[in-house]
Amino acid sequence: MEDFNHERFGVFLSKILQERNLSIRKLSKLCGIDHATISKIMNGKRKINLKHLEKFSMGLDIELPTLIKAAGYNMATKEEKASDIQVALEKIQQLIESSNLYHENFTLEKMEQEIVNYKIYSQTDEGKNTIFNQFNEKLKKTGGIGPFIENLKWMYHRFIEENGTSFQIGLMGGALLYFIVTTDLLPDYLFPIGYLDDALVVQTVYQQLNMKS
Repeated sequence: MEDFNHERFGVFLSKILQERNLSIRKLSKLCGIDHATISKIMNGKRKINLKHLEKFSMGLDIELPTLIKAAGYNMATKEEKASDIQVALEKIQQLIESSNLYHENFTLEKMEQEIVNYKIYSQTDEGKNTIFNQFNEKLKKTGGIGPFIENLKWMYHRFIEENGTSFQIGLMGGALLYFIVTTDLLPDYLFPIGYLDDALVVQTVYQQLNMKS
């Protein structure tokens, strides 16, 4: 993280501690980061890494992109990944057109709105029960085939364990419900096209969760 701004992040973190009436030792317990390490980070004596930011995100329930921005991290890699998603989207659109099986317009905007809708639904009791009771059954129906399956399993375990911030858990729930529900933007009966949007949704959410270069 060569673009880390020590002074900016130190001020940002100090403000958070003041607003929430937290001590560095209390923050240490919340985030699982040694209090001496936090002090050094705040004083600009130690470089912060992505693992630190992830722990701060979970402990303080602040979205990871917000912390990355506060740290002055170069977000160019995120833009590059966004372009990868755009390429995948274009391939899906080409395949849909050539198959003559689906005549609706599949766009990134529609997909992102569906993720938001399912993210909200995943926070309801009905949405949670749908994930708990139907994920493994849907997994069996797919035969566990596809490069996105392992990422889905990872999200499922984190979701049921509530391992993450409310923002992260909501995102994972949205992706899981999109996978489970058969009547999404590309219906699953349009095999194999019907699972392409599931894979793209998982890829999109997984990148938002990890923010890795």
